[in-house]
Amino acid sequence: MLDFETCDAARLRRDPAFDGRFFTAVKTTGIYCRPVCPVKQPRSENVSFYPTAAAAERAGFRPCLRCRPETAPFCHAWNGTRTTVDRALRLIEAGALDTGSVDALAERLGVGARHLARLFRRHVGATPLQTARTVRIQRAKRLLHDTDLPVAEIALRSGFRSQRRFHAAFRDLYGRPPTRFRAGRARASARGEGRADRVPGL
Repeated sequence: MLDFETCDAARLRRDPAFDGRFFTAVKTTGIYCRPVCPVKQPRSENVSFYPTAAAAERAGFRPCLRCRPETAPFCHAWNGTRTTVDRALRLIEAGALDTGSVDALAERLGVGARHLARLFRRHVGATPLQTARTVRIQRAKRLLHDTDLPVAEIALRSGFRSQRRFHAAFRDLYGRPPTRFRAGRARASARGEGRADRVPGL
């Protein structure tokens, strides 16, 4: 994890080179953002920084609806000798914890479950299960924004084992059901079409 001063300077100048390398959590709003977020910058004393979206969510922060930080890539700056965590993240992205257990994932990686948990605490700042939950929500939000698939099918494709868990995850994180994101997309599309119909200068 980068030091506070480096992160703070990068987010104040909205440096795209740091996008995905850390996430800014705002203590006064309970929301976390990417360093490139266009919203008004909070004061430095009101922010803290996390290495991943999963770590920020584990600390109790919700994703910003403007910059969608939960869709940013995981930081791989610590790759290299730490290949176990990198392999674990790829397997989680592929759905290893959607139907399998942490014990099974650890066995595939050739380590114990406790050791894997320690590696995740050190390098990801969240547990494997919390990371998998963030990945599932990422998939679901992309499908809600980019497709017209039924919500029930999106839940299954995203890796949720039931619609109940799917809805509960969105309510826990955002305080609203997943269908609200699709409604927001429809309103944004309608506004865009309305602007396109206007004649410039009138």
